[in-house]
Amino acid sequence: MDHVCTTAGVVIDGYPVTRKQVNLLESMRIIPVKIFELQMDAKEVFRRALQDKERTPGLPYPAHDSAQILAIRNSCYRQQIDAVKTYYEKEHQNWSVVDASQSKWWIWNKIVKEVQIIIRQIQIYLERIREGKAANIADLCITTQELQSRLGEFGQYCPVSLAEKGELVDCSVTSSLQFAAEFRGHYYKMASQKELDKFLNTPEVYVPPLAPNPLPPPNMLPKKLTMADVKALFPKSAEMQGYCPVTYLDGKQRYEALVPGNTGYAVAYRDKLYIFESEEKLEKFMRLPEKYWNLKLPHKLPPIKEPVLLTALPLTGYLEQGVATALIKALNEVGCFKPKFPFLSVKKTALLFVAYHLKAYNPRSSEYIRKKYKTKLEQFIDYCKLLPYLGNKMTRKYKEPQHRPFGFDYKLETFLALKTADPACI
Repeated sequence: MDHVCTTAGVVIDGYPVTRKQVNLLESMRIIPVKIFELQMDAKEVFRRALQDKERTPGLPYPAHDSAQILAIRNSCYRQQIDAVKTYYEKEHQNWSVVDASQSKWWIWNKIVKEVQIIIRQIQIYLERIREGKAANIADLCITTQELQSRLGEFGQYCPVSLAEKGELVDCSVTSSLQFAAEFRGHYYKMASQKELDKFLNTPEVYVPPLAPNPLPPPNMLPKKLTMADVKALFPKSAEMQGYCPVTYLDGKQRYEALVPGNTGYAVAYRDKLYIFESEEKLEKFMRLPEKYWNLKLPHKLPPIKEPVLLTALPLTGYLEQGVATALIKALNEVGCFKPKFPFLSVKKTALLFVAYHLKAYNPRSSEYIRKKYKTKLEQFIDYCKLLPYLGNKMTRKYKEPQHRPFGFDYKLETFLALKTADPACI
């Protein structure tokens, strides 16, 4: 590469756009410090291309700017760019998306601002390393392999949290190097900006030989387990008979604090298995395993919660567990509406209303059945409304049909027809 390019840098436009081109750059050890993707809707791309074509008519040579060619180029770009973007985001964290629908001056200012920040970051890094100080390594395109090969004595655990609070904060959960620093040729990852600032100011305090708390050996570090990992450990049982140690100790070891753990939140520590009530309790154990690992259960334990079949319950319990909520809703509707079916007692009307309501809102029935009985319930309610309607509209003296309210005769005939009808078959 040219000497000027090596010292001042170079801007590459439209490259790389395929994985093959990425591999070529990597083989030459060329890593872009920052990649800007100008993101724009395809319709806007075609609109701008048409405008450019209209502005420059009569070119002496043919230009590849037809709508068909642009569509093919855009399609090829969309097919290839995801693999390129995934690679750079994973390996170097140097991919930045810019809204290209903004004005060119807005885009120019945004990119210049980001480039200035990166250049300043590199300058600060070089100055601090030359002076023997700790330096932040964010935005330096450090690969995962390089990070692993140069990790310090604490691996990916935060040395500041371990020194000040005795907490094991595992920073490997994120691949970001935003809170990572280099000191004496080694890399260290911190939990947050606060810990990073402390490390950058006085790194000697947090690394050997002045570090107060060394990192435990690998076999003494807690390890999160998946449900598949827990099943693979069978027949090993969980410590504390499956109760959550964090909930128990934080609850001052009271009887009420004995809460069963969930196998979805499991940790292996000192060749033992622990399960926890929630993700929050698991994270507490991961930070301070020495505090929670060696607890003793009291002699009196809560009764074991075993599932009981619904059909094994007595009738009252069965109804309470099976239909209580639906029955309460139906009875509440009866109490609010107070229906009275023509030629039927109030008791039978209420029973029929509850039956239709239970059928119409049974969550275990199919959509077709629920819809069918909702229609029947609405029809039943309409029939119940005939009594108050006729009571309000009917007079003691006879009225000619032309003087009666609209629809009165139809509702009266419907009312009389219900005398011989079966209300359960409406």
